[in-house]
Amino acid sequence: MFDLKITDGLVFDGNGDDGVITNIGIKDGLIIEIGDCAGEAAQTISAKGHIVTPGFIDLHTHYDGQISWDEEMKPSVNHGVTTALLGNCGVGFAPCRTEDRDKLIRLMEGVEDIPGTALHEGMDWQWETFPEYMDAIDAKPHTIDFAVMMPHDPLRVYAMGDRAVFNEPANDTDIKKMRELTREALESGALGFSIGRSDFHKSSDGQWTPGSEAGKDELVGIAQAFEGLDHGVLQVVNDFDMLREGESFETEFDLMEAFYRAGHGHKGSMSLMERDFAPDDWKNIIRRTEAMNADGLDISFQVAPRAIGSFTGLNCTFHPLMAFPSYLAIREKTLAERVAILKDPEFKKQLLSESPIKLSGEGSPVPPVVDVMIENFEHIAEKQFKLDYAGKVDYEQTNATSIAALARKNGVSVWEQAYDMMLEDDGKALIYYPVYNYYEMNYDNVLTMMKHPKALPGLSDGGAHVGTICDASFPTYLLSHWTRDRIRKGNDGIALKRAVQMLTADGADYLGLTDRGRLKVGMRADINIIDYDGLDLAMPEMVQDLPAGGQRLIQSVKGYKATFVKGEQVIANDAVTEARPGRLVRGGV
Repeated sequence: MFDLKITDGLVFDGNGDDGVITNIGIKDGLIIEIGDCAGEAAQTISAKGHIVTPGFIDLHTHYDGQISWDEEMKPSVNHGVTTALLGNCGVGFAPCRTEDRDKLIRLMEGVEDIPGTALHEGMDWQWETFPEYMDAIDAKPHTIDFAVMMPHDPLRVYAMGDRAVFNEPANDTDIKKMRELTREALESGALGFSIGRSDFHKSSDGQWTPGSEAGKDELVGIAQAFEGLDHGVLQVVNDFDMLREGESFETEFDLMEAFYRAGHGHKGSMSLMERDFAPDDWKNIIRRTEAMNADGLDISFQVAPRAIGSFTGLNCTFHPLMAFPSYLAIREKTLAERVAILKDPEFKKQLLSESPIKLSGEGSPVPPVVDVMIENFEHIAEKQFKLDYAGKVDYEQTNATSIAALARKNGVSVWEQAYDMMLEDDGKALIYYPVYNYYEMNYDNVLTMMKHPKALPGLSDGGAHVGTICDASFPTYLLSHWTRDRIRKGNDGIALKRAVQMLTADGADYLGLTDRGRLKVGMRADINIIDYDGLDLAMPEMVQDLPAGGQRLIQSVKGYKATFVKGEQVIANDAVTEARPGRLVRGGV
């Protein structure tokens, strides 16, 4: 007898093959038959008219704090993800001494836009070392599986104390300690080590991240912890813009190459995106990485399937009016109070007569790029949009629907147009700003990145930037936009079978996980049943469901008939069930 039988679905096995209408039989959390599956089953689900895929693997999330209090793992679980990788961008909460907890919370609050009050109230800190952290989060029930990487920033703080946050170089003793702790984490099952070097990354009190400017000796010394191990990856996020005098893209990439080469042949990945201030860097990243790979390395690209964008609005972290003196005077008031004041014609007239002030600088959590965006708002208004038109969410628009175009049509300034738009829906309206991956006002370059043979879908940042973005929906968008909607409009896209492979087997192979990522006899029953034609994303909305009343953007979805983790159903008709089969995935054990 089967525990579960899925019948008559169009099955994509994850290998990149065409879909086949067949049945899947499951017993004790494993796939035991694909084919006729004759015999009785305790539960039978018809997948007729739907596609059946392996569960998705999200390589880039930030649930490092949330996982210690949240069983559901929303929103990733709602978008077909059955395994999530934590510890990206070099930030996290282990290892950590008691006296450094607040320091790491401020770091995560600034870098990943997760409310510090929620982190303070939500985390129970049942750990100090990284292995203790792994044990603590593994002991709690969750909907989906998760794996962790050792993040550079808390490691540096643990090894160096306060010296880690004052831009001091690590000495030989510090490097030896960081290498030993990284080795300890890997031997306990951590799936890798991550670093982050970005001018977006600052703590909530305005300090640069501890590892953001670490030197060659430190990065090479840590990477040597991988020697002799048969698992573990090296993950890098780098904007290639945190450059000292005399440095360039090439010198910074040389440092990244040295880091990868010190990893004793282990796989790695690097974020890849198109940035407005350096629109050719993504091509240079591909050029240098292809040269590394031709010389014996195995480095992939983490590519987002749409813009690396942000939502701005009166109840978001950022918005166009936030630097005006009149707004600063009311910013601490409730949303309803602010909306009432902003609707006053005299207040509007006064605010729009002012000039924005600088928000970033010493001691400020606001990254300098925000000041740049506000200073250049009249220009970037050409690529800011309302996301919802006639009830349809559209992430790929032309400048014909931009704020600037609407302002010209209405005969007002872009500031007044944005002002009025943000007051819609009682001040809950959202403006979408595709910061990266939209330099040419379309996704043609994104498609080029995604079609590269070393591309991995990533950068969803599930659990992070909760007041700014909502990109945990990336897997759904990859399926619905790139394999269906874009093609139906007559544009180039991605074959469905290839998109499924990217979301499943490619991620499993990169991480060295041999028990998931494919629908095959003997593999885990991590499975999605998806109403492909009905797959649809709703508008993101701000909800207050974090500890201490913290808010975050959530984007609901339609189309996930069922999601199973090791044979247990965690999603039924788009809703989270009571099942909690998720556990920590350990590498090498």
